[in-house]
Amino acid sequence: MKKIAISFLLTIYYINIYAQNIQTVFEKTNGKESATYFETIQFYKKLAATNAAVSIKDFGLTDAGYPLQLVLVSNDKSFNPTQWQQKVVVFINNGIHPGEPDGIDASQILVRDILAKKNLLPTNIVLAIIPVYNIGGSLNRSPYSRVNQNGPTEYGFRGNAQNLDLNRDFIKCDSKNAREFTKIFHWLNPDIFIDNHVSDGADYQHTMTMLTTQHNKLGGEIGKYLHDVFEPLLYKNMQQKNWIMCPYVNFEMGNPDRGWDAYYDSPRYSSGYAVLFQIMAFVPETHMLKPYADRVKSTYAFMQAVIEEASKQATTIKQKRKESIEAVMQQKQFAIQWKVDSSKIDTINFMGYETGKKISDVSGLNRMFYDHSKPFTKPVKYYNYFVGTKFVSKPKAYIIPQGWWTVTDLLKLNNVHMQQLKKDTLIEVTAYHIDNYKTSTRAYEKHYTHNDVTVSANLQKIKFLKGDYIIYTGQKADRFLVETLEPEAYDSYFVWNFFDAVLQQKEGYSNYRWEDVAGVYIQQHPELKEKLEAKRKTDASFANNAFAQLDFVYKNSPYYEPAHLRYPVYRLN
Repeated sequence: MKKIAISFLLTIYYINIYAQNIQTVFEKTNGKESATYFETIQFYKKLAATNAAVSIKDFGLTDAGYPLQLVLVSNDKSFNPTQWQQKVVVFINNGIHPGEPDGIDASQILVRDILAKKNLLPTNIVLAIIPVYNIGGSLNRSPYSRVNQNGPTEYGFRGNAQNLDLNRDFIKCDSKNAREFTKIFHWLNPDIFIDNHVSDGADYQHTMTMLTTQHNKLGGEIGKYLHDVFEPLLYKNMQQKNWIMCPYVNFEMGNPDRGWDAYYDSPRYSSGYAVLFQIMAFVPETHMLKPYADRVKSTYAFMQAVIEEASKQATTIKQKRKESIEAVMQQKQFAIQWKVDSSKIDTINFMGYETGKKISDVSGLNRMFYDHSKPFTKPVKYYNYFVGTKFVSKPKAYIIPQGWWTVTDLLKLNNVHMQQLKKDTLIEVTAYHIDNYKTSTRAYEKHYTHNDVTVSANLQKIKFLKGDYIIYTGQKADRFLVETLEPEAYDSYFVWNFFDAVLQQKEGYSNYRWEDVAGVYIQQHPELKEKLEAKRKTDASFANNAFAQLDFVYKNSPYYEPAHLRYPVYRLN
């Protein structure tokens, strides 16, 4: 028995020694280079081959033709998320923008150090890490695409294999990457989400800034806890590690005197998507001009800080999130649009640089520059409170005809519970009419998005068919349902063009033929004739426009197709 125990201890010892001796590309090059996609995956495979506390799981193919991989780290060597419910699940995403590879390298070192016992993973924490999310962008390497950035020597490109920015794809899921991410996200059901980035914009002294899930938008007990307790703990922990953070810098170039607004992280972004499922999310943003080695080290320190504080707060985090999920299931009113509440202000210490003017080497004219010989630290205003500007009530259920399968497929992907009608059924529902909208004139992430959407609602009896979907609310996905299915919501499926077919009128008329039919129709329906005459009296332009009058009669007759501008997601109240 004694020999067995000694043998076991020796095995553990040699595994730890082996783990310590596995160096990353970043370490081998003294912080100058970042690992390629293939080097990254190979590194994790080496770790998994020698330590049972690590597992690599392949999910489906990304747009680049390679599977999206997930690295799981668990002290008890259990890799089934359903068995992790008493623990805090920390989910880390790397390389959503592969030109910002800090997290790719920092995560490798973190996992290696955990296995080598140089950095302990508490028993109440489990880690799940996407080594490289945007694989296509990672394969598209060069030293040129991030002109503002100081290293590494080569890095990937922002666009994926479809040239999509994946940090705008969490709702619309145009990429295979996003669809596989969604599967991972709900399979894990994380408590904390970290999406590692590098900032762009102003120059300042901080190496690390942090974009946090906006606490009012997160809402409930978990939102209060994030703002009042957990976020301050992270700032304190990072300061103790000699990385003084400030919130993600979001002011106009060179002028922090007004302060700045917290970033509006709508659901198209990773941190805004996490909100829809009551998850605290953090987007650490290292500063682009800092040396690459410092950026990777600060990213490592940030992930370490989250693990340490989450371990101390594990019971509270699980409880607050559970309470928030239950509250959303009971919630009646939801904000679907937000604005900054300028009446509430936080004050932060910002470590910046004074700006100056000098002659441009390019134009020969004055240009602005940040003067590193004039650093400053001063209090600035930070507007981190948001209020809802538009609210909707949650219906008893939504009904979606099965023909809109691109939408119902995404709902299924997000663990929405749905039922299908067992027979054709006439149901009285609230139907929205799309009254007004504007459409962007330039393409944005493969879409021409709608904005300034307004709708009107009325009760209608509509015949639904066997197989159409009825989605009862009172489920964990309620917030997601409201923010994707309500057409006026900032990142709704309507905004992202999923329902554009209803914006086009499919049937019409020949004027000469409709003149005859319309003439008979208004004689048979004097109430419509009265409406026509009333409009002529109050609208001179209309009174002199024969085509407009014909169209008015048409659109107030049963010949006009009811599906035109009728939003095909119906509310059962």
